[in-house]
Amino acid sequence: MKILLVEDDDLLIKVLTRNLTAHHYIVDTVKDGEMGWTYGSTFEYDLIVLDIMLPKLDGISLCKRFRTQGYTLPILLLTAQDTITAKVQGLDAGADDYVVKPFDPVELIARIRALVRRGSANPFPLLTWGDLLLNPSTCEVSYNGRPLNLTTMEYDLLEVLLRDCQHVFSTEELLDRLWSSEEFPSEATVRSHIRRVRHKLVAAGAPHDFIATMHGRGYYLKAPNTEESTTRTTTPENHLRGVAKSKATLSNSPQHLPPPDSQQQYLAFLNETWTTTKPKSIDQMTFLLQTVRDLQTNQLAPGQQAQAQQVAHKLAGTLGVFGLTKTMHIARQLEYWLGGREPLQPKHAPLMKTLVTSLQQEIEQTNLIQMSQLPSRQSPLLLIVSGDIEFNQSIVGVAASRGIRLEIAPVLDATQALQVTESAFDALGQNPDVVLLRFSHTLTPSAVTEQSAVELSNFWETLQTFKHRYPETPIIVMGDRGELSDRLQVMRQGGKLFLTAQTPPEKVMDAVVNLLRTPEVPHKVMILDDDQEWLRTLPTLLKPWGFKVTTLADPQQFWNVLQAVSPDALVLDVNMPQINGFELCQLLRSDPHWQRLPVLFLSVLTDSNSQNQAFSVGADDYLCKPVMGVELANRILRRLQRVKAWAS
Repeated sequence: MKILLVEDDDLLIKVLTRNLTAHHYIVDTVKDGEMGWTYGSTFEYDLIVLDIMLPKLDGISLCKRFRTQGYTLPILLLTAQDTITAKVQGLDAGADDYVVKPFDPVELIARIRALVRRGSANPFPLLTWGDLLLNPSTCEVSYNGRPLNLTTMEYDLLEVLLRDCQHVFSTEELLDRLWSSEEFPSEATVRSHIRRVRHKLVAAGAPHDFIATMHGRGYYLKAPNTEESTTRTTTPENHLRGVAKSKATLSNSPQHLPPPDSQQQYLAFLNETWTTTKPKSIDQMTFLLQTVRDLQTNQLAPGQQAQAQQVAHKLAGTLGVFGLTKTMHIARQLEYWLGGREPLQPKHAPLMKTLVTSLQQEIEQTNLIQMSQLPSRQSPLLLIVSGDIEFNQSIVGVAASRGIRLEIAPVLDATQALQVTESAFDALGQNPDVVLLRFSHTLTPSAVTEQSAVELSNFWETLQTFKHRYPETPIIVMGDRGELSDRLQVMRQGGKLFLTAQTPPEKVMDAVVNLLRTPEVPHKVMILDDDQEWLRTLPTLLKPWGFKVTTLADPQQFWNVLQAVSPDALVLDVNMPQINGFELCQLLRSDPHWQRLPVLFLSVLTDSNSQNQAFSVGADDYLCKPVMGVELANRILRRLQRVKAWAS
């Protein structure tokens, strides 16, 4: 897959190029908007990554130019501008995604994969064709379960063929898709790579013509057909007829495998880069300090304030790449003041001097990038408290296949659970993401003996201990039977899920994975109402539930803000000027992307006709004003839970 990166920050170019090439992307880099247009309109790319603040032609204008000229390739805006206005402008210009610096490299790569999938003929996370499987998330390739050891270019070649299985790729197309614009390989190079990939596929058990040749046209993947002999020559016509039955398929199993580059290697790379970046950053501070001195004496030159804003903007992006969050925020404050609509006055000099001095001190005092500054990439941790040795052994392999780490406290019965609990806490050194408690006796026996009473008491005490120690961690309880009384007792004691002892290990891990899918970020709620006083009140009412609330009073801005915020739930008033809530709900439901967004109406209208009309246009719920915060929050949470249950 080939990406055009339009960015003028040398550090970011270096970091991004390293991360992208590690994930088998071919990267062309240019440093201004005009060159971005020249490259993007001349060569074929799968994705364009744009900064907004670029020399000669800014990223917003460049994005608009691509769209007005009919280019449909995915465009991702990567910028330090994090205001709603900037996001709305970027998305309205035709961008498909908007990522704010600093960014987590893992998240950025995932977003790029999603955009590339969306723009390809095969939009699935896992690419398969017959017995061939390619996982873009982990860069692993296998045929019939046997891993293929491929070079970077061989991997890229297979991915291109899999992304568009119905296409016959000419040699010229493959040269354009697989090599950067700075390389000039010959057609013989393509044929050489095709031969090597065929050889490795055949060694893994694939037919000799798995990658078939259409003479005079190019190469394509032969349609899998178990009824045909593997030695029979497949015609292009047969291939195309077989495509309908052989499209690449999707596996919904989430992958938590570590990225190709270890975190330690990435940290070493950043520290090596910081040794050359730090002096450059200090040099940039010299210009900012001079700007403050000129401001104090009211001698700012024309354009000097704008130039200083550009310097602060670049510093914020640079510092964010290294995970220097505090220092980056100081640079952003500086950029904010320098980018104000009104020119700075000498009275602003003390504030500017404080910010510049603080920024300089933070940069000078940073000699080493620490691991704690980088985003955590560790795979999830499951703590199992179980004395069932057979079960413990069976779960190990399944957990490993899902990329989930295990810590097992092998208690033989419930009386020992409390004794190992604290030692398990100490051994972990970190909070588990999920806890599983397995009890091999009936949780609510009809006949209670003295021994079973002690065991049950210890079990419930163990559950409560874990719940107290890890209040935010979901707990799964496994018991011998699944009677109502068992399930009810587990729920009352704080358990999140109940599974019977007969549940296969694969289903147990499915349950764990579903719990891990719970987003760590707060739910985003967008509220549209023309009552300004009510809008000021709602964020306070919903604050105890951790919602991230966006309020809007002007329905004319509804669509722009909706796309910029991408909320998890929407709350609409009915009576608003120019466009009413019913019309907005209909508008929303007419777009396939928003058809499952939970929509709640909140209105002073209490009549049944209004409520019926709301549900007829696609509402999920209807509440009448005034409403208590707890009731509105619970209604929103209930809808979000249903969406999550549907998605899983």
